Amino acid sequence: MAETEKSGKDAPTNPRGIPFAPFVENVQEYVSTRADVEGVLKNFQEMISKYQFMQANTERRLAGLKDKIPDIQKTVATVQFLRARDPDAEPLETTFELNDTLYAKANVQTPQEVYLWLGANVMLSYPLPDAETLLEDKLTAARSSLSNCEDDLDFLREQITTMEVATARVYNWDIGERRKEKGDGKTGEDGGSEAPPNG
Repeated sequence: MAETEKSGKDAPTNPRGIPFAPFVENVQEYVSTRADVEGVLKNFQEMISKYQFMQANTERRLAGLKDKIPDIQKTVATVQFLRARDPDAEPLETTFELNDTLYAKANVQTPQEVYLWLGANVMLSYPLPDAETLLEDKLTAARSSLSNCEDDLDFLREQITTMEVATARVYNWDIGERRKEKGDGKTGEDGGSEAPPNG
């Protein structure tokens, strides 16, 4: 079992640092005797729980990004629209949101700057070109994060499946060993020779 923990610490990871699940091809590499089975199964179950926790967090992050990206896209489009306007154009009448259910009308001249929420109740003024660059960078970063989240979710699902298969293999090996012990016990009672373990 010490070998399992050691190999877990040295396990390779995906680009975001999520470790690969160990693939149990030969159960006896993880379990030398039946006494080790309970500890190994407990260790595997803990790993499955950790993967499921990471999966839930990644799904929440993915949902947040799916909400956030359209907002950034709308803001980029608005800044681009303001930049493209003729400086001598008539004031633009628009409706803007003050709160979830509260809107106000405004006449927008030809602005040279916009105010952007940066988060944590912080708003800063940016010249239109700088605002567009900043928003484009944020949009690119959000799309990259979205792609990473989708990759991580696929990866986590694979690792959970791998761990479930590993758990089933160890459990089935244990059942097989119990049957052998029962069979060997009966053979011993009948005076027969003890069969060597097949592994």
